[in-house]
Amino acid sequence: MSVVVVGRVASILAVTAGLVVGCARFDDSASKPFTPAPTIEPEGQGPTSEPKTPPPTGQRPTGPCIDPDPAVVVSCLDTTGGLTVLPDGQQALVTERTTGRILKVTAVDPSQAPPQPLEVTRIDVDAAGDGGLSDVALSPSYGEDGLVYAYITTASDNRVVRIGAGGDPKPILTGIPKGANGNHGSLAFVSPTKLAVLTGDAGNPGAANDPGSLAGKLLEIDDPAPGTANPKVVASGIGAAGGVCPDHKDTIWFTDRTATEDRLQRLGPDGAVATAWTWPDKPGAGGCAAAVDGVAISMSGAKALAFADADPTTHAVTTAPTMVAQDKYGSLGGAALGADGNVWVGTVNKPTAAGPMDDRIVRIPPPKGGAGGGPD
Repeated sequence: MSVVVVGRVASILAVTAGLVVGCARFDDSASKPFTPAPTIEPEGQGPTSEPKTPPPTGQRPTGPCIDPDPAVVVSCLDTTGGLTVLPDGQQALVTERTTGRILKVTAVDPSQAPPQPLEVTRIDVDAAGDGGLSDVALSPSYGEDGLVYAYITTASDNRVVRIGAGGDPKPILTGIPKGANGNHGSLAFVSPTKLAVLTGDAGNPGAANDPGSLAGKLLEIDDPAPGTANPKVVASGIGAAGGVCPDHKDTIWFTDRTATEDRLQRLGPDGAVATAWTWPDKPGAGGCAAAVDGVAISMSGAKALAFADADPTTHAVTTAPTMVAQDKYGSLGGAALGADGNVWVGTVNKPTAAGPMDDRIVRIPPPKGGAGGGPD
């Protein structure tokens, strides 16, 4: 597998690393729906616990690839994969599924023209079907080690790799079955030492229930490093993988799509898996972003962001998730929670339904009154 490193990768990652110290919380701090707990900043920098305002609504400059919608962070990307927001709430790392590029994007005031995305690195991937560069996650100690983890499709398999400042991907977990479809995967750190990996069924539902296959599973890898992966299967029977998103308290949420329904499931602290919500109309459940009191799910078919309100104690979802921004940005794929409570999403409109600004990264605020149930 080859890799092309564009620009000064080491310096880019070093600058970004300085921003993300303390970006992930693995304690029991509670928070309001879609308002993350305060983060710990590097020595000498001020805290970022004050909630930020929603995306501004002012007038934007005009020009090529400048979307007039101030909620749009960046336009004219190739088909997006996953993304992770940096703790300042204004920057994110974004993957392009089909090109294998990892980009750094920056949200700015609407009075300014959005800056061009900065290409951090490019990985050689097989983007046939739904494969390619599916997702990206930061090391919990990224501020010190500068490491990025990615879920990719190669010519022979799906795999998890680790990328350092030099840009060279090192295999962490290989041999995840590859098919004509069902190759998409997702990953997220659920503790300082544990990486959760959601794998698709590679178009073979039988493999998802086969204990000898890595396809169609939710896996956990302790201390992920090259040559040391010994994944533990914590859930089976996954269809086409959507996203995996921990609330960084005690629950891991994950989504998938089957022949009969789309599902939002959760893994509790006792290791039990429960189905929290199903959509028989199959709206295309994709990436997710979780807070202690709810979870947001991108929808590719329904072309919306669904907010599900979850009981903070039982995690039960009893009210139909609220659809937000429906038909406004087209099909939505990856999702990540920003420091201000807004959800960053990537559109997946290329190649068949793209508008002149696609594909885009957009910030969407949760509905008033909570994640589910709609406005008061």
